[in-house]
Amino acid sequence: QLQLVESGGGLVQSGASLRLSCAASGFTFDSYSIGWFRQAPGKEREGVSCISRRGERTIYADSVKARFTISRDNAKNTVYLQMNSLKPEDTAVYYCAAQLGCTFYTNSVRTWGQGTQVTVSS
Repeated sequence: QLQLVESGGGLVQSGASLRLSCAASGFTFDSYSIGWFRQAPGKEREGVSCISRRGERTIYADSVKARFTISRDNAKNTVYLQMNSLKPEDTAVYYCAAQLGCTFYTNSVRTWGQGTQVTVSS
């Protein structure tokens, strides 16, 4: 059973940093790309970043480029999202997702984590 568990969210001030983790179990971790998506209240879920199976390719939404960095440790079955220079508009529930390829289309997602709340105060 594919399972993803996010952690690392919290309440921070504008300009601060957070590192989210996504721990996987129940499947061959390096068979999947792993993406991060987020959903703010009243808004649709949007893609934030994705990393390919072996980490050789990454993509970022324009809104987070140069501030967020995605990485993965296949030995630990974990993907990380380092978020720097956080802004109030980054406030959302962040979800990681196992995908067959790196894309921000949600129909590529095979399983979602439960989400972790990130709140950035001004």
